[in-house]
Amino acid sequence: MKAFKTLILTAALVCGGMMTAHAQLGGGQKIVYVDSEYIMENIPEYGDAQEELNALSTKWQNEVKAVYDKVSEMYSKYQTEMLLLSEDQKRAREQAIVDKEQEAKNLQMQYFGSEGQLYQKRTELIQPIQEKVYTAMKEVAQTKNYAFVLDLASGTSVLYANDKNDISDEVLDQLGNVMQTVRREDRRKANSGTMSGTTSGNSGNKGKSGSTGGTKGGSVKSKN
Repeated sequence: MKAFKTLILTAALVCGGMMTAHAQLGGGQKIVYVDSEYIMENIPEYGDAQEELNALSTKWQNEVKAVYDKVSEMYSKYQTEMLLLSEDQKRAREQAIVDKEQEAKNLQMQYFGSEGQLYQKRTELIQPIQEKVYTAMKEVAQTKNYAFVLDLASGTSVLYANDKNDISDEVLDQLGNVMQTVRREDRRKANSGTMSGTTSGNSGNKGKSGSTGGTKGGSVKSKN
């Protein structure tokens, strides 16, 4: 499934830290974990957001590429004609090429910079979903009296994780109260790799069928 780095020092720190945490916890609390990637894969709204971001990224990449292609075209034409140009004409053509290249760089920063339009759009689409996931996780943890919730997808070295302590499906069921999620029985299909088209609202609701905006077909269970 996922490869985890298991350096000796990290192993000692993780195991030591968890042993200390267990020693400090009361008998009624425990450490559990979620797989945030698995959770996101089972939220159709997240898949729709990713598709929109990918489409925008492709569109903007093509726009930037078109300007860079123009720079290459101008430079090639300049090389071909430079022997016929006066010094003033050469300087003017060279400046035009430099200006066009700067235009391409500015456009690239506008779209893909650290505070660019793609970043802003990603924040607009993804952050609300992440906040709902966090709220659902917090509600599950507080209801079940869990002391710590780890994330297997965070990059932290996890040497061993018992499936019985995985609350990802509980978080998805809780999320079903506020947004569409893939039904529990349709999750974790072998070698699926992609989101199922079948979605649900509240996992406990066995009600109606319909369609959900942005998802690709499949039956939908209505939310309470």
